[in-house]
Amino acid sequence: MAHANRNLVISNITKVFQGSAKPVQALDNINLTIRDKEFVSILGASGCGKSTLLRIIGGLETPTTGSVLLEGKKVTNPGADRGMVFQSYTLFPWLSVKKNIEFGLKQKGMAQKERGKIADEYIHLVGLEGFEHAYPKELSGGMKQRVAIARALANDPEVILLDEPFGALDMQTRSLMQELLLKVWQQTQKTVVLVTHDIDEAIFMSDRVIIMKSRPGQVKEILDIDMPRPRDYRVKTSEIFLKYKARAVELIRDETLKEMNVI
Repeated sequence: MAHANRNLVISNITKVFQGSAKPVQALDNINLTIRDKEFVSILGASGCGKSTLLRIIGGLETPTTGSVLLEGKKVTNPGADRGMVFQSYTLFPWLSVKKNIEFGLKQKGMAQKERGKIADEYIHLVGLEGFEHAYPKELSGGMKQRVAIARALANDPEVILLDEPFGALDMQTRSLMQELLLKVWQQTQKTVVLVTHDIDEAIFMSDRVIIMKSRPGQVKEILDIDMPRPRDYRVKTSEIFLKYKARAVELIRDETLKEMNVI
């Protein structure tokens, strides 16, 4: 059993943005515990505050009230214990694939030989052998995201935070990237928090799916995804998968209609 103090604990998180017209409450009293090595997705209608919550966990945004604890330590700013991957490819265009992956290690002052060895391991893990010396502009979208994931993992963080990482990819590439990420997660044993609006993606990948209410964001329901691992794409047409999907669709549809003032 994982030690409780290795968990990511989100307590009473509220976030109010002080807009020029009037304050906007993005999150309202969020309480969640994400267990060590768990894969959790946060799912919800547009504007429900899921990316804001992820940014607070990442230390990029300060909560109005409440706290985030990782391994018992309060999160107040970005740190090496959390690796982030965004939808937009945040690679350095002037650095090669390998140099992008080595970047954080170089910042830490690691010797070149050691950095190179770690970068090579992750290049192998995400299937980019032969592209070590390519530059971001020479890569497809899926390949860029593989570099971004490898770069986040190379720093050996406790938690990987993913904000719609496959949102800009076509459906086929997205599906393959989901399988790749699951394989990498199983091999690296990291805690993963994924923000997505793709219901299939959330169910396919996760141990638990946190479904958010519309603004202000609150936890509406948590689905425990009880499907065996390792999973492959065929599980997406199984009866149990479709049952989870039907439930998630219902919950999110309900919130979207509220947001549109239809009900």
